[in-house]
Amino acid sequence: MHAGALNVISSPAFSAEEAARYHAAGWWSEATLSDAVRRNSEDAPGRPAYIDHPSGHPGDHHGRVLTWREFDCAADALAAQLAGAGVQRHDRVAVWHGDCGAIHVLFVAIERCAAVVVGIGARAGTREAGSIMQSTQPKLLISDQQRRDPASSVAAQLQVPLLIMTDADGEAPRLNVDAKPMPVIGGSQLGPDDVFLINSTSGTTGLPKCVVHTQNRWHYFHQKAVANGLLTPHDIILPVIPMPFGFGIWTSHTTPIYLGATAVLLRRFTAAAACEAIERHRVTVLCCVSTQLTMLMADNASRTHDLSSLRVVFTGGEALPYRPAAEFEELTGATILQFYGSNETGLLSATTLADPRERRLRTAGRVVAEMSVRLFDGDRDVTDTGQGQPACRGPATSLGYLGGADHDKLFTQDGWMRMGDICQIDADGYLSVTGRTSDFILRGGKNISAAQVEDAASTHPAIAVAAAVAMPDAVFGEKVCLYAELVGGQTIDLPGLTKYLLGLGVSKELLPERLVVVDELPRSSGGKVAKGQLREDIRARMEAEDEHS
Repeated sequence: MHAGALNVISSPAFSAEEAARYHAAGWWSEATLSDAVRRNSEDAPGRPAYIDHPSGHPGDHHGRVLTWREFDCAADALAAQLAGAGVQRHDRVAVWHGDCGAIHVLFVAIERCAAVVVGIGARAGTREAGSIMQSTQPKLLISDQQRRDPASSVAAQLQVPLLIMTDADGEAPRLNVDAKPMPVIGGSQLGPDDVFLINSTSGTTGLPKCVVHTQNRWHYFHQKAVANGLLTPHDIILPVIPMPFGFGIWTSHTTPIYLGATAVLLRRFTAAAACEAIERHRVTVLCCVSTQLTMLMADNASRTHDLSSLRVVFTGGEALPYRPAAEFEELTGATILQFYGSNETGLLSATTLADPRERRLRTAGRVVAEMSVRLFDGDRDVTDTGQGQPACRGPATSLGYLGGADHDKLFTQDGWMRMGDICQIDADGYLSVTGRTSDFILRGGKNISAAQVEDAASTHPAIAVAAAVAMPDAVFGEKVCLYAELVGGQTIDLPGLTKYLLGLGVSKELLPERLVVVDELPRSSGGKVAKGQLREDIRARMEAEDEHS
């Protein structure tokens, strides 16, 4: 099936009646991101659209500024190059590229060809990138110079043409394609209810699954962000979550484009670089996961730089430490807003500028009215009890997984999309996360599948059985700890395992950060590894180490 043929009407996530209601209510738009770029080019041609903050590398002292007029023209030029290379309606184009203004231009150029972006994370390894491309079957792979070698390897293995996008300072981004550019036929562009993006998420088993997105689900999310944070086109936004993941999509792509605001991009997040960017560009809106905000609050750079321009901080992913968050608000004058959701579901709950600090910093906000939420215990509806596994229906949800993968796990029997957490909803409608149902490690706001870690580590010839669990961490919340039974007579250490996994092309996010070798893993009566005992064991080990340090 072509990606573009999987539209909102045929998706199990929405009925035709629901889609019509979302449009009638104004939650979904008739315009596209490409339309918004055209409008911004006409209304504010000289306003900066994207600013690439200097990385500090040689030859990168000033950073690149791309105005809305330049963005629009560059997207047209790239679209013509793609059309000349044979990209047609419904084709899938894989993008494996670092975060900068050029990647946003490329996304819009692909949209203008009525094609679908297959987003691969900048830090993905060849194994993950190959799996995503195997699932999505793209016509082309587009990468940058930094990823040329691994991209060449994956493209050759899957027999997919590779194009490199160059983005030299002072020049518009362009592709290294020999074919003559062709004009894109008017009227053939994507609509807001068509599939425009397929990205990856951590699967419960094996390699990542692919999530299918329309623009309108993110248009809805964008409207909630504007309303909750009182955003305007004159805001300067610093989104430090990279494309093409859910948080990065709305904070660095959809909201800046729909709003016509300016986004400042970092090649790589550090607390010092973020503080420098806030001061230099007078950033008013910061978007980051909770771990990144915790790192900012703990770093002396937040006290040596002028952060007084900050007005709003959007964050999510995990609970914030209350006292440092309150101190950060006092230091900067900014208001921290939390929300709760996922790449699959969009937001379920959110805080607003009108919420008191206790609610903003200690909960994930009120359940969003349009995103109907029920609570489940297995398949039993326990909404009345106020605690259970959330499932939702509404205008922010994705279309689910490509090819209907894990449909029965993602959706309830009557079509509500599940989250992988246990939550409480109080009498005032405020939601708090109290536990997790899935075997994930939540590191810095990113879900890391324990099964993926185990699947990769178990290929090492010295490892007989592997079990990955979360170990507590003061900065990242959780880190990856791997327990392993070894093949008789074999030995292994963490540096050796890390080198082996990197050699396989495993993503850096999946690398174990601690290795515990045991004679035998504990097992339940059913023969499964007793991960609860392993979690208790790693906590006990760390507490003992703290006592002796």
